[in-house]
Amino acid sequence: MVLGIQVVGVGFGIFVLYMSFLQWKKKEFTINEWAFWGTFALAFSGVSLFPDILNPVVATLKLQRKLDFFIILGFMFLIAAVFYTYRVVRKTQKGLEELVRQLAMERASEPEKGKKRK
Repeated sequence: MVLGIQVVGVGFGIFVLYMSFLQWKKKEFTINEWAFWGTFALAFSGVSLFPDILNPVVATLKLQRKLDFFIILGFMFLIAAVFYTYRVVRKTQKGLEELVRQLAMERASEPEKGKKRK
């Protein structure tokens, strides 16, 4: 593999590791989320430095190149991320609808305030 690509891969892994650590320190990530992204960053850096680790996997799947393997993994990750995001948005949407419904019912049952009666 070209040395420049390896440097970029390791740099990206270090960047992801650092950013996930910062998010954990700010209490925006749980320890499990930090562990997941840290493991991902270390694995990505390891594969960037030692790409021959993937030879048995690529041969087993009968792929022509390691890049094909990464493209397949990338699509799988994107589909999973989109599905997860969709689930979170739907859950939030349902919760918001329920909250709006409850507020509307409460306001409808309250007597009108501030209006003068003749």
